[in-house]
Amino acid sequence: MKPGLSLRVSQNLALTPQLQQSIRLLQLSTLELSQEVEQMLDENPFLEVANEDAPSEEFGVASVDAAPEYDAHAADEAQYSISDSAGAAGADGQKDQDASASENDLPSDWEGDGSVDMAFEDSEWGGDALPRGTRDDDDAPTALELAGTHESLTDFLLQQSLSLRLSELDRYALRFLIENLNDDGYLEDSLEELALGLAGPSDLEQLEELVHRFTVALGLLQSLEPVGVGARGLSECLRLQLQHLRHQGGDTDLIDMALQLCAQPLELLARRDVRKLMQACGLPEAKVRAALGAIARLEPKPGRRFVNVERNVVVPDVIVKKVARRGADGMAQFSVQLNPDVMPRLRVHDIYAGALRSHKGSEGHAGLQQRLQEARWFIKNVQQRFDTILRVSKAIVDRQKNFFVHGELAMRPLVLRDIADELGLHESTISRVTTAKYMSTPHGTYELKYFFGSGLGTETGGNASSTAVRALIKQFVSAESTKKPLSDSQIAEMLKEQGIECARRTVAKYREALKIAPANLRKAL
Repeated sequence: MKPGLSLRVSQNLALTPQLQQSIRLLQLSTLELSQEVEQMLDENPFLEVANEDAPSEEFGVASVDAAPEYDAHAADEAQYSISDSAGAAGADGQKDQDASASENDLPSDWEGDGSVDMAFEDSEWGGDALPRGTRDDDDAPTALELAGTHESLTDFLLQQSLSLRLSELDRYALRFLIENLNDDGYLEDSLEELALGLAGPSDLEQLEELVHRFTVALGLLQSLEPVGVGARGLSECLRLQLQHLRHQGGDTDLIDMALQLCAQPLELLARRDVRKLMQACGLPEAKVRAALGAIARLEPKPGRRFVNVERNVVVPDVIVKKVARRGADGMAQFSVQLNPDVMPRLRVHDIYAGALRSHKGSEGHAGLQQRLQEARWFIKNVQQRFDTILRVSKAIVDRQKNFFVHGELAMRPLVLRDIADELGLHESTISRVTTAKYMSTPHGTYELKYFFGSGLGTETGGNASSTAVRALIKQFVSAESTKKPLSDSQIAEMLKEQGIECARRTVAKYREALKIAPANLRKAL
C-alpha cells in the first residue's frame, strides 16, 4: 500500500481543567467543599480567606509599588495587632503599655467611676483570666468534655464486677468474656472457641480448665445489669429476661407460657404466627397473644442504650423563609437565600499578586503565574457553584410553593427535566446540584432531591406526586385502628377514593420506603 497524506475535519469536546474543577465542586457536599477549600489554602499561596476587617484587595494591589508608605502603614497595623495579642496573652510589661495607650485615647472630660481596684467581673474578659468555675488543674475536664463523656457497656459491666468477691482467675475470666461482647451485649463466640484461642488444641487439660472457668464466669456475667447481657442468641436473651421477671415476682403462668413460646422457632415469633404457635405449644389463642405481648415488651438488644451513636448535624445550604407580603395571586411569598455560614470567603492574596506583577520575567515566574490563575479559577468556580445552587433552589420553591404553604400533602410531581428546561441547564447538572445539598424550610430541613418525585395518574386526568401519596399513606396508617390495621389493598382502595390510581404493589413499595410494618405486625396483641 502506497503511503500518503490526508486531511480530515472532525469535532470533539474537551473538558478544560477549569470546567473539570467546576463540575467536581458542584457535586461536593458542604463538608467536602470545606475540606477542598482547606486543601487549596494549604497548597496555593495566592489564595487566602477574605477578612472583612482587612484592607480591600484593590487598595493592596494599587499600593504594592509604593513600598515606603504602604510598608509603614502595614508596620503600624502589625505593631497594633501584636500589642493587642500580647496584652491578651498576659505579659505584665506589655499590659502596662496597653493600659497607658488606652488611657491616652480616652476623652478629656471622662473622669471614671472613682475606683482604682480591679473588680471581679473585670478579669472575666481578660486573655489571662480563667472562666468561672474552673480550677487550676490542667487535667480537670471542661463542661464540654463532661457533656461528651459516654459510658460503654464494657465499662459498665467492669464497674459492676468490682463488687463481686472473685478469685484472681475468675476475675480475669469474667473480664475476658466482657471484652468479647458485641455492641448489642451478645457473646457471639462459644466458650470452646474462646478457650481454644487461648490454650490451643494441643493442651487438652488446660482447654478443659478454661472452659470450666468461662462457664462459671458466664453465669456471673448473665447475673449483671442490663438483664440479658452475655446471651449467645436471641432466644437465650429473652429467656434470661423472663427468668429475671419471675424472680422479681411477675405473673408466673404468663412467664411460663412466654418461655414456652421462646423455645419455638424465632421465625414464628417474628411473623406473629399465632395459629402455628397454638399448635406447637397447645395453648389457646388468648394465652398465646398474651404471651406474645409479654415478649414484645422485652429488650432484644441489652447493650442498645450503651452504643455511642454518632449524631450528624445537617447544615442547610439554602434557607427559605416566609415573608409578610403576599403576591398578586394572593399566595404567600418566600425568600430564598444562601446560608452565609457555608459560603467560604476567599480572595486572591493581593500582596503576592502585586509582587508577582512587579517581577515579570524572573525565574519561576511562569509557574507562579499558573498558581495565580488557578486561585482565580477556584474562586470563580466556588462562586458559580453557589449561584447554580441558588438558581435551582429558587426554581424548586416556585414549582413547589404549595408544599411550603400546606406541607408534603400538597407536593406536586416534579422531575429533573422540568428544572433543567426552565434554567437552560443539563439534567446531569441538576442532579449534581440536588445531591447532598439541603434546604431549610418552615416544615424542616430536606435534601433538594426530596422535592422531586414521579407522578401518579388521577381520575381527573392530572398527576399526583409520589411524595404526596407517601404522606397520605402515612396519614392513613397513623389514623388506623390497632385492632384492625389497614392492609395494602385497603390502602389502595382508600387512595382510589381520593382519586389517585395506585396499585397494591405500589402501596407496598411506598410503605416499605416509609419503614411501616405490614398489617399483621401492626396489629395489637
